[in-house]
Amino acid sequence: MDPHVDPRQRDNSSPAEPTDPPPRMTRQQTLTLISMASVNFSSMICYSILGPFFPMEAVKKGASQTVVGLIFGCYAVSNLIGSLLLGKYIVQIGAKFMLVTGLFVSSVCTILFGLLDRVPAGPVFIALCFIVRSVDAVGFSAAMTSSFALTAKIFPNNVATVFGSLEIFTGLGLIMGPPVGGWFYQSFGYEVPFLLLGCFLLVMVPFNIYILPTIDADPSKDSFFQLLTHVKIVLLCYVIFTLSAGLGFLDATLSLFVMEKFNLSPGYVGLVMLGLSLPYCLASPLMGYCTDKYPATRSWFMVIGGIATAAGFCLIGPVPFLHIPSQLWLLVVMLGVIGASLGMTSIPTFPEIIACAYEKGFEEGLSTLGMVSGLFGAVWSLGPFSSLCIISVNDHKAPQRRGVDKQKKPLLC
Repeated sequence: MDPHVDPRQRDNSSPAEPTDPPPRMTRQQTLTLISMASVNFSSMICYSILGPFFPMEAVKKGASQTVVGLIFGCYAVSNLIGSLLLGKYIVQIGAKFMLVTGLFVSSVCTILFGLLDRVPAGPVFIALCFIVRSVDAVGFSAAMTSSFALTAKIFPNNVATVFGSLEIFTGLGLIMGPPVGGWFYQSFGYEVPFLLLGCFLLVMVPFNIYILPTIDADPSKDSFFQLLTHVKIVLLCYVIFTLSAGLGFLDATLSLFVMEKFNLSPGYVGLVMLGLSLPYCLASPLMGYCTDKYPATRSWFMVIGGIATAAGFCLIGPVPFLHIPSQLWLLVVMLGVIGASLGMTSIPTFPEIIACAYEKGFEEGLSTLGMVSGLFGAVWSLGPFSSLCIISVNDHKAPQRRGVDKQKKPLLC
């Protein structure tokens, strides 16, 4: 060491090391994070309780499997329409008011859905299922559209990280919904799961009124059609559509398939569904952090996740041409693969659409974020509706095929 060098000069010549701690979240960010987590958890637990037992109860009330699929499908259609309209007018309505009102509507509809067991079987029961489920979907779309938009507005530099972290609570809701719903159904009957979780969702209304900050914004002149004129956004929407279509197929058919194929009770069906929700819950925050830190990896995550999802769906049955017998352990493992790959593929899409919209000249603000959130929710809803339509068509064709087989059988003999 040179004794003639001034120590202060040595310190100044060396690169300065950061000594300040990383900035903490502001009070508004903390309250928003708590609010969004409560919305995601409470909404998803109420959404997911139907899977283990409702199809079976609806059949007892005179609904065919096709009608059960349409009941699930009307939820998707109403969610689609609600997401587009509410995403467009989020600034005029107010993001906080939209979220709180959506929670209230969804909670009331959940309670009413639990009382449908007292309705006479047949057309009356089926009609009320469609009405209550459709209104519930509009409330759900209001809550989730405003939730996504507020998250992106308040955390502009960490959208994927926060979005992925909040998906932990989405995953917890999806994890707890089926087993909790199945257990309460086995123990107390049809009404209790809906009444209990509907009241839980209702408690979230005053909670979010108190802690959620109010955000003022000016409406923009941009529209959904301008978003969809860009090829990259259309491709991202296609990715969202394919993922949600696969999940919609599982929602409508998995519980009945598992009960018939493996003779499991509704409670165990709920545990089987954990194989899908738990890996998604664990993978989402990791994917969010990676795609925020390395934005260039988003496309690679989506491609790899899409391939893994396709492989999972091929083996969950498995597909007939593989000549592999259906086994419960294989189904659970493939559900885990689909859940993890879903997080890998879906988490990068939302921040990527936002980034693409800003690159194309859209105004940076709540209005654009509301449109992106509405578009995301609408495309996500379109997938389950499409898959349920395909299921319904196949259900109609199945009796015809069986009739043809019966006519041909004597000839073969």
